[in-house]
Amino acid sequence: MSTALLAGCATAPTESAGLAGTRWIITRVDGAAPAAPSRASLKFEDERLSANVGCNGIGGDYRVEGNRLIAGPLMATRMFCEGPVWQQEEAVNALLSAAPEMRRSGSTLRLVSGGHALDLELSEG
Repeated sequence: MSTALLAGCATAPTESAGLAGTRWIITRVDGAAPAAPSRASLKFEDERLSANVGCNGIGGDYRVEGNRLIAGPLMATRMFCEGPVWQQEEAVNALLSAAPEMRRSGSTLRLVSGGHALDLELSEG
């Protein structure tokens, strides 16, 4: 019976892989600098993430499975945005929804999935 209990625990990871309580500055969206760099960030709480590229806020639950970030369902505010900030917001939303692969090296983090890439740097503040 204890084997079944242990197996059940192993199939439902809720570990945040050291992301909980961290805030990241978005340095690149698909290779381009953020259109609104002063607002471009991704923040992780215990089980929730929130992102902003410069217009709408994006948020939802997350967990880490292996080297993948599993986020969702994601919700976003619906302010009217256009131009580069809108395109970057759509790219980040698509990336976070596609279980991106995480590559962390010290104070940098790269998320890659669905034809999109997000480069981040750990914020000290």
